[in-house]
Amino acid sequence: MSAGKPCIICVAITGSVPTKANNPALPITIAEQIESAHAAFEAGAAIAHCHVRNDDGTTTSDPARFALLLDGLRKHCPGMIIQFSTGGRSGAGKARGGMLSLSPDMASLTTGSNNFPTTVYENPPDLVDWLAAEMRTHNVRPEIEAFDLSHIHQAAKMYADGRLPQLPYIQFVMGVTNAMPADRDVFDYYLKTVNRLLPGALWCAAGIGRAQRIVNEWCIEMGGHTRTGMEDNIRLDRDTFAPSNAALVEITAELCRKHDRPVATWQQARKILNLPLAAG
Repeated sequence: MSAGKPCIICVAITGSVPTKANNPALPITIAEQIESAHAAFEAGAAIAHCHVRNDDGTTTSDPARFALLLDGLRKHCPGMIIQFSTGGRSGAGKARGGMLSLSPDMASLTTGSNNFPTTVYENPPDLVDWLAAEMRTHNVRPEIEAFDLSHIHQAAKMYADGRLPQLPYIQFVMGVTNAMPADRDVFDYYLKTVNRLLPGALWCAAGIGRAQRIVNEWCIEMGGHTRTGMEDNIRLDRDTFAPSNAALVEITAELCRKHDRPVATWQQARKILNLPLAAG
């Protein structure tokens, strides 16, 4: 049923956890991230999921650095959908949304809390509501990052009461240590829940570490969209570093070909996600 349906590939270029020690090819500086995103864009990625770091590799929520990255991506990857992270590892409280006034195309929004490997990823209701309000104010489309089934239910409530003005775009995040594992039964139930609570909603998924390729294929097979990149996975296999974000995108594009899914162009991705054709 999914054959012939364009598949949007999102590339998560750096994240906030991997380091050069984990993989020397990881892009850290703004210039490195722009160069890496450009190569991934040419390989077929239509969305860049963006964190920012200081040049020493430490994570930050500094809006000025987000602005530099946004300007560079719009210049060198024209048409690519820019998605900012409002995740908790880069800042605390409302600082996590301080860059939303830059009006990227999209931003991540997690609608509840969950465990991470050594910490609690805290998303209290008042912060979730504030982030959602900032996204409405600055015309930023949320991507709901669901680390738990309850996050899908909360997204449905927020759509029903208008806090999310468009039918949500849902991403299942699977394989984070101490959170939801990459389990096919869970994946299928997530999809069933989205279809029941939010009929017609678009969805994708991200698999962490060695689960990346597995979850990518589940998404492609079932007609969804997908995410790859060095934020989520820094190896091609147990002993081989991923050489680049573009290489991971190429693997995902090959899975699309295996399942007769064309890779969505940036123009197609913008139309599918109801985003303006012209960025900025």
